[in-house]
Amino acid sequence: MTTPVCTSASTPAVAGTQSPAYPSFASYVRARQPVLLRAARSLTANPCDAEDLLQTALTKTYMAWERIEDHRALDGYVRRALLNTRTSQWRKRKVDEFACDELPEPEPAPGAPDPAEQQALRDAMWRAIVRLPARQRAMVVLRYYEDLSEAQTAEVLGVSVGTVKSAVSRALGKLRDDPELTRAC
Repeated sequence: MTTPVCTSASTPAVAGTQSPAYPSFASYVRARQPVLLRAARSLTANPCDAEDLLQTALTKTYMAWERIEDHRALDGYVRRALLNTRTSQWRKRKVDEFACDELPEPEPAPGAPDPAEQQALRDAMWRAIVRLPARQRAMVVLRYYEDLSEAQTAEVLGVSVGTVKSAVSRALGKLRDDPELTRAC
């Protein structure tokens, strides 16, 4: 007997009346990989480590695929696997420190943007987003950071697609006029 990994908060669907959102693991990965990779990148400093972290979490999800009852909860399951895997990696890490006369920093590539300026711009963008009204902020985050469509954003927030379009348009206008962002650009 297997125990369910994720259970639905709603009543279970009658067999044959509702098809699963993702009929196979491969279709799920194809559909959600960009969003999940962004989540993994938020947990690590190195993009290559983020890809490895996501692969490990997806492996764990694949191993539990048959036991996951509610495929609508897959993103939450994978995000929890990402977090648990990253925590385990952090606990197991081996810290090696070597004393040296000079810092081993690579020379910047010619024409490459300054990482400090890029980080300052990202920080300024988040501060500007935080200053938006809560509803506009939620729509901008769902639309552009979680990569949901206008229809999906409207469904999540329980509003019409037109409301999402107009609120996002007003929010983007406020962000364009934000003095901190115009200085940062």
